[in-house]
Amino acid sequence: MGAWFSVELSVDVGPAAASDDVRATVDYGVVAARIVEMCTKQRVNLLERLAVGLAGMLLAEFPCSEVRVRVRKLTPPMEGLHATPGVEVTRRR
Repeated sequence: MGAWFSVELSVDVGPAAASDDVRATVDYGVVAARIVEMCTKQRVNLLERLAVGLAGMLLAEFPCSEVRVRVRKLTPPMEGLHATPGVEVTRRR
C-alpha cells in the first residue's frame, strides 16, 4: 500500500531546550526508522489498522504523552473520484 504519513508527538521539550542535547528529547531519525520498519515488516489491508498500530508503537517506545498519526492512501482504488482517503488517530497515555 502506498501511503503518506504525518506523525505528531507531544513531548516535554524543556530538558532539550535547556541542554541543546538530542539525548534529552526524542530522536526523530529513530522515530522515522521505526515507522519505516513497522510499515515494511508486515502487510496490512486497512489504513485504520496501520494508524492504530503506529500510534501504539510510538507511545510504547518513545517518551511522549500523546501521538497523532495520519495515514493517507496514495493510490486508492476509487474509480472516478479524485480524493485521497485517509484516517487520523490520536492516542494518549
